[in-house]
Amino acid sequence: MRVSHLVALTLLIPTAITAQTDESVARSAGSITPDDVAHRVGIIAHDSMLGRNTPSPGLEMTAQYVAGEFSSFGLAPGGDDGSYLQRYSLLWVKTDVANASVAIHGGPTWRIGTELANAGGSTGPDGVTGPTLVVSGTEGGGEALAELPIEGAVVVWVGATTRSGGLHSNVRRLLRSVVGMEPAALIIASSPSEARWRVLLSRGSRPSLRKSWVQTSRVPTLQIQEATIAPVLAQHGFDLESAGAGTPIQATPLPNLEITVKLPEMVEDEVSAPNTIGILEGRDPDLKGEYVVYSAHMDHVGQAGAPGASCGAREGDDICNGADDNASGTVAIIELAQAFAQLEPRPRRSIIFLTVSGEERGMWGSEYFSTHAPVPVEQMVANMNADMVGRNWTDTISVIGKEHSDLGETLHRVADEHPELNMAPVDDQWPDERFYFRSDHIHFARKGVPILFFFNGTHEDYHRPSDEPEKIDAEKESRVAKLMFYLGLEIANADQRPQWYPESYAEIVRPGGTE
Repeated sequence: MRVSHLVALTLLIPTAITAQTDESVARSAGSITPDDVAHRVGIIAHDSMLGRNTPSPGLEMTAQYVAGEFSSFGLAPGGDDGSYLQRYSLLWVKTDVANASVAIHGGPTWRIGTELANAGGSTGPDGVTGPTLVVSGTEGGGEALAELPIEGAVVVWVGATTRSGGLHSNVRRLLRSVVGMEPAALIIASSPSEARWRVLLSRGSRPSLRKSWVQTSRVPTLQIQEATIAPVLAQHGFDLESAGAGTPIQATPLPNLEITVKLPEMVEDEVSAPNTIGILEGRDPDLKGEYVVYSAHMDHVGQAGAPGASCGAREGDDICNGADDNASGTVAIIELAQAFAQLEPRPRRSIIFLTVSGEERGMWGSEYFSTHAPVPVEQMVANMNADMVGRNWTDTISVIGKEHSDLGETLHRVADEHPELNMAPVDDQWPDERFYFRSDHIHFARKGVPILFFFNGTHEDYHRPSDEPEKIDAEKESRVAKLMFYLGLEIANADQRPQWYPESYAEIVRPGGTE
């Protein structure tokens, strides 16, 4: 009778107050081994994956491999139609050269491929027209542009060429600022060599890959030879000879010069790319609707010569395997999924294991996931992102973002509790590089999810064919992954979700998660 009462009493104990034993936690963490890391990196960064460009057959094989691992661990699928894959659509677009032009009211009409080189952006079929503003000179910073009436104008930048025929380095930097100030169009006048001009002209016919789910504003940008545009400017009172390298940046409005820029596009093909999502449901009935997210990007820069690939061949090797960038991070997520899947009992909160594509294209996969997640983003309590965690220092890992929320305090406490890992989390070593804004976690942060970014820094093999599997320090990576495991377990079991620091929240989080 007493035994029966004891059993009944045990059944009434809420599952939320039960916890993993030290033995269970140690067993799960112990499943993360250097041999497993090395084996899996060897698969994902193998030549047969052809550099995992987005999109490509190698990327598809990688996604299927990750999905197979998630399935073997017993994770629930978080992708489309009950699968582990979430697909997003991409468009191959090309400038409609036959209908692209720059027309001078009462003057000549110039065409792409002859007088004009396409440098990017697009317009609708009717084009854009605005007040003409000539900007000249090379000397000055962003403050030199701040007071100029650039918004809505057709900006013609002159006097930007170096002696070698290229654009002045300061002008290249400032042109990015000009685009951000939303002119109607940008026309860059320069004096390149004949050979360089032929190369610029040829770029106008190349298709480019574009995400399809967000229509972004892209300023139409064209390049023209100074000798072509100089007579038109002179007719309206601007002497191009007065502008050149070494002169201060200044603006000259030409109200009587009306320019219409047409740079329409046409879609050549629609393709898609995969994310891979596995979910481990939490055990606590009150907290399992909240999610800890582990993420990494599984794509890289492809094979030299493949459509859209940015890999460059070196010493006879034309495949950028991306062992560190980012087979290492992808493998860390697989290892973490395997460790958590065998943990008994499960953590209180649920955990999402996410590998995305398109990071090298502009963080497309994580952007799509953040707006098409299988669970509400508001229910994601933390994101831990792993991007390049298999090289460099053996006993430290840079963890970027820990100054923005109390996740940093939790991380340091967990690291102190596990000295056997010999893995110290250090601050961002490259603040000027702004890495906080350059990997997939930023799409979580913008939407209010506290993040930590695990990153060992770049090296001489970054984005080169020499980023090979044999250069991965699998023993180091296994300790980084274990640190991420213990940290995630702490977050998943905590009574309270992580909290932003108010100043950081105000700086980073955007209404609606937009940039």
